[in-house]
Amino acid sequence: MARYKGYDYTQTVLIPVSLENQLLPGTLEFAIHVLVERRMDTSIFGSRYKNDETGCPAYDPKILLTVIFLAYARAIISARKIEQACRANSTLMALTCGMVPDHSTIAAFVSSMKAELQSMFGDMLLIYAEQGL
Repeated sequence: MARYKGYDYTQTVLIPVSLENQLLPGTLEFAIHVLVERRMDTSIFGSRYKNDETGCPAYDPKILLTVIFLAYARAIISARKIEQACRANSTLMALTCGMVPDHSTIAAFVSSMKAELQSMFGDMLLIYAEQGL
């Protein structure tokens, strides 16, 4: 009789993952991350939030920008699909530091910041053109 290695789908496995190591230099994900974190002025978003003393802490606009820019670059434009990708895609998990913005949060951010996002997306393209990307 044949013998097989045993397996158990109900077992719990902890896999150590360094989020930073998921973003490899030279990739689009890394370029978007560096651009949003280091070169874009995101201070324009601060005045839109009114939760200084009350209310739930908001997602940092840098996280949402990075996720949206990468999702759009990958032809994912639905807020629900972006949320699903944040749950399933290890690169997006790394970019969000394990947070999963709800689809309504993503949709509200995009619709309320449309002019700012268009301007930043244009700036991003100019910076990439300067760098020959």
